[in-house]
Amino acid sequence: MGSRQVTSWHGKNITVAGLGVSGISAARALAGLGAVVTVVDNGDGDAHRARAAELAEQGIEVRLGRRPDGAHAGEVLPEGTELVVTSPGWKPDSPLFAAAAAAGVDVVGDVEIAWQLGESRPGRKAAPWLAITGTNGKTTTTQMLASILKAAGLRTAAVGNIGTPIVDVVTGEEEYDVLAVELSSYQLHWAPSLRAHSAAVLNLAPDHLDWHGSMEAYAADKGRIYEGNTVACVYNVADRATEDLVAEADVEEGCRAIGFTLGAPGPSMLGVVDGILVDRAFVENRQKNAQELAEVKDVNPPAPHNIANALAAAALARAFGVEPRAVRDGLRNFRPDAHRVAHVDEVDQVVYVDDSKATNTHAAEASLAAFESVVWIAGGLAKGATFDELVRKSAKGLRGVVLIGADRALIAEALARHAPEVPVVDLERTDTGAMLAAVREAARLAEPGDTVLLAPACASMDMFANYNMRGDAFADAVRELAAGKA
Repeated sequence: MGSRQVTSWHGKNITVAGLGVSGISAARALAGLGAVVTVVDNGDGDAHRARAAELAEQGIEVRLGRRPDGAHAGEVLPEGTELVVTSPGWKPDSPLFAAAAAAGVDVVGDVEIAWQLGESRPGRKAAPWLAITGTNGKTTTTQMLASILKAAGLRTAAVGNIGTPIVDVVTGEEEYDVLAVELSSYQLHWAPSLRAHSAAVLNLAPDHLDWHGSMEAYAADKGRIYEGNTVACVYNVADRATEDLVAEADVEEGCRAIGFTLGAPGPSMLGVVDGILVDRAFVENRQKNAQELAEVKDVNPPAPHNIANALAAAALARAFGVEPRAVRDGLRNFRPDAHRVAHVDEVDQVVYVDDSKATNTHAAEASLAAFESVVWIAGGLAKGATFDELVRKSAKGLRGVVLIGADRALIAEALARHAPEVPVVDLERTDTGAMLAAVREAARLAEPGDTVLLAPACASMDMFANYNMRGDAFADAVRELAAGKA
């Protein structure tokens, strides 16, 4: 996939696909540079119309809903379009993109626009990008990296798939020394000219295959993050697929492959020795020497998958020249977002942990592995996932399971095959009181020293608006349980 660099935006006819946050950001920035911008979106609700009215005040045309000919606005390429800028969620096989391909018009995403605008901004040097992707852990690792960079005294921000739209950051007045950039597979698919200073792929597991079409296509888009790296390609020693992506990447001369591992690191790796995070990559004589960076207890929470996140963040920071003390201080200062292996309460010597963000099997497996004896609350929308491998790997640590949600039968079947001795409670309820019932059933199954873990391995939209609301419902239920024990 290629893309022509835009040397001048003035007078260029650009179609922006999608009236979400990133689409609006791109439309405004490009219109401000003199482009003739048209936004298309298939929606036509009150919120869409309100956003369209705001953009119209800036001279941006917005086409919504269904056209008189029956086609949706987001399916038809506006006449004269010279470039399409898509929001991340639009699938590659969308009719709009087929029309663009037929007309010889490039399609790029807001990340590509941000990259081009940052590189070409007059009078200002572009801030280098330290980029992060992976199936799980992207947001946490990006935030850890930003915390480390700030502890080093650098002007930075966590951007991309989180926080402020990246176009707004690179075109804003504030200047940065370096950016910590989280990138999804969607965003990477549409960012052909992106060239990061250094980048990491944390892990690879089947996800979003309905969008990408195959695991191979998904992995290839993730691997785009390494293209053109100048200093370091960071990979997960425990996940061979990430190292394979490094081997396939076309990087700048002198760019190094840097591994991270939960074990003792070899040369050109970061790892763990006797509870210490150590660096054998960015030190003199790495064949013999290692640099202490932080202690495992400095990582919050110190679950294995989160220690891996910390090592990846540390590798990227060290690639940028950050001193060891800043790695330690940044990890100590970091506080994870809600619903990510969050301790809620302890009731009758049973700990209750909210990992509602574990919306796929890979994330749930990492969460389950962090605890010795678990009563697992799972279920929701499976999104085409299968659960045999997850259950097989996690069975020995299960005290019991409480199943909720639309696709709970898929997990129940995997449990019957691979963990038939584990007691299972199957809750058919999907009303607002279902989570309270699930927590009470989990408490009944749990014994002192156990952990009741919400790690659903599924999306939430069958019962809740999002994973945040699911996690909040779990926390509320735990608090009600605790109040009843008082």
